[in-house]
Amino acid sequence: MTSALGKDLLGLEFLSSEQIRLILDTAEPFKEISERSIKKVPALRGSTIVNLFFENSTRTRISFEFAEKRLSADTVNVSALGSSVQKGETLVDTARNLEAMRIDMVVIRHGASGAAQFLADRIESNVINAGDGLHEHPTQGLLDLLTLRDRFGELAGKKVCICGDVLHSRVARSNIWGLKKMGAEVAVCGPRSLLPHGIEEFGVTVFERIEDAIQWADALNVLRLQLERMTAGYIPSSREYNRVFGVTRERLERAPHDILILHPGPMNRGVEIDSDVADGPHSVILHQVTNGVAIRMAVLYLLAGGRPELAEAAKGGAR
Repeated sequence: MTSALGKDLLGLEFLSSEQIRLILDTAEPFKEISERSIKKVPALRGSTIVNLFFENSTRTRISFEFAEKRLSADTVNVSALGSSVQKGETLVDTARNLEAMRIDMVVIRHGASGAAQFLADRIESNVINAGDGLHEHPTQGLLDLLTLRDRFGELAGKKVCICGDVLHSRVARSNIWGLKKMGAEVAVCGPRSLLPHGIEEFGVTVFERIEDAIQWADALNVLRLQLERMTAGYIPSSREYNRVFGVTRERLERAPHDILILHPGPMNRGVEIDSDVADGPHSVILHQVTNGVAIRMAVLYLLAGGRPELAEAAKGGAR
């Protein structure tokens, strides 16, 4: 059965607003499962899912694994370290060998942009992109949208500024495409060295002062400085970055209204965000983590052919 999302979830760039809304709506009934004493439903019983993580990950990998187990799927975790990849096996050969064991889905994180698409074009199993290079991180974008919708009720017309290391962020691209399709106004803020060339072509406003972004926005999505991806001196120092672009309590107190604070994690406390903001009353960072499981359950359920109108009934086992 062809799902409402097609065969794979590779990014938000080519999803329609209706498909994005479908995923968000399908996630709603799945939230309740994580609040139960027994956090498990039989919706994907009999399905086998392989988590191929060729980059380090904590929350994304665990979130997917929780989502899979709560839907009763059988799961296998594979990382580059300790696998045949270290012996020179290609990505496609790894996936085809796994597919020969009759798997149903592959969740892949890879350091190369386009790796998820490359794999999806070559295997029959459903492929979910859990982050590919500097390209996209669609489930993170979707959980950010769900968290914003939880607070605002509607995304259309809301002003969201993505702050920090946009250049190295796959989260930023998924957020920009997803938010704009849902009718939100989107801006970016950061040093020019950390904004992609031609970022204005995405249809976003560019702020060069964090104070201006705070005055404009209803929500800030604060990005981590990805020092491990930086091959040159993009900023003078972390201390200087915090002084000029850090999201601090003092700066938020000058906002004209309450402002929501998101961060995809992991955080560099005292660099892009101060602890009293990350742990403060405006922060929904842990709510994002909770919503991540529901979003991933919704994506898994839909790609497996689950009918969105039966998502509530799926908690009892129907598709």
